[in-house]
Amino acid sequence: MPVFSLDPVQTDWCARLRALAVERLRPIAEKGEPGAVNRPLIAALGELGLLERLFEAGALELCLLRESLAQGCTEAETALALQGLGTYPLVLAGTGGQRARWLPEVRAGRAVAAFALSEPGAGSDAAALALRAVPDGEGWLLTGEKRWISNAPEADFYTVFARTDTEAGAGSGTGAGTGARGVTAFLVPADRPGLTGTPIEMLSPHPIGALAFDSVPVTGDDVLGEVDHGFRVAMRTLNLFRPSVGAFAVGMAQAALDAALEHTEERRAFGGPLSQLQSVAHQIAEMATRTEAARLLVYAAATAYDTGAPDVPRRSAMAKLFATETAQYVVDAAVQLHGARALQRGHPLEHLYREVRAPRIYEGATEVQRTIIARELYGPSRGERAREREQARERGRER
Repeated sequence: MPVFSLDPVQTDWCARLRALAVERLRPIAEKGEPGAVNRPLIAALGELGLLERLFEAGALELCLLRESLAQGCTEAETALALQGLGTYPLVLAGTGGQRARWLPEVRAGRAVAAFALSEPGAGSDAAALALRAVPDGEGWLLTGEKRWISNAPEADFYTVFARTDTEAGAGSGTGAGTGARGVTAFLVPADRPGLTGTPIEMLSPHPIGALAFDSVPVTGDDVLGEVDHGFRVAMRTLNLFRPSVGAFAVGMAQAALDAALEHTEERRAFGGPLSQLQSVAHQIAEMATRTEAARLLVYAAATAYDTGAPDVPRRSAMAKLFATETAQYVVDAAVQLHGARALQRGHPLEHLYREVRAPRIYEGATEVQRTIIARELYGPSRGERAREREQARERGRER
């Protein structure tokens, strides 16, 4: 199957998901408290089998799931994605006991998960994290702070990344330096003594907060994967979810494009519908073209992940970069075509306008994606060839 083609089963499933988002999930989302975890919404995702499907999905199916839900209910999409991000390290590296304790609860929508990687001084430079795991008997005491953690402080458990080997020091945020070593992933229940949190108010009212660790006890039973190799768990999680952030963005772009199409066909000005104005029609064409290009990049990156292609980091970074920047453009253009009504509180585009900004930052900001792409393009083999060419030129000048 070409990477840009979906079969009828997939397209039908996406259509059902979009309808489900509008008819079943959006009414629950609208009853939620802004800035707080919507547990009834998460429970509904569990009851509908979407959380179960989330943990069985490959990268492409995950992208289709997120894109489809985003078109009809961004809150449902985000709730599902955060459950996946917080729980995938458990799926990937958890022990039998950890999985037996938490996975059934997450799949049923009864437990809320969170992925605790970012810190006040370690956002884009994730390998520079400073939360310390100080040895204490047969375990460790976690001391430090996490910030910008989705679902905090209301989650039931956190996947926490802490520095167990302080000798490794801080390094490059790409994960290639020494800072990527000496980090361990822990599964930390929210009721551990010494763990507290506070909510943070954001532009778009999502459940996000800061966590304070005051000698929080953890043991070997709480480790996810191997001691000092937790950064690998973080990167494998982000490599799976990064293309699907692009899918979320594509879903929002498509929702904005659909709204703009409907509005410009119905709204009359200057003697006819807006769609008859060339400037408007060309704007719509540009929005549609960029949205489709972003969708194809996302599907290609997801398919590369599912097939084990060697260029997954580059494709994932390209997909996340282009899709999130495209969504910002398309939503902004849709607001412009609607005029002042789209800025009114409660308008679907006003909602999208606030929602679309954050994906350009989280899970690797646009600038970080460009760094990853360039690094992959200027790989070791390419650099070696460049040096060989330079040496050949030097030999030619010497002769």
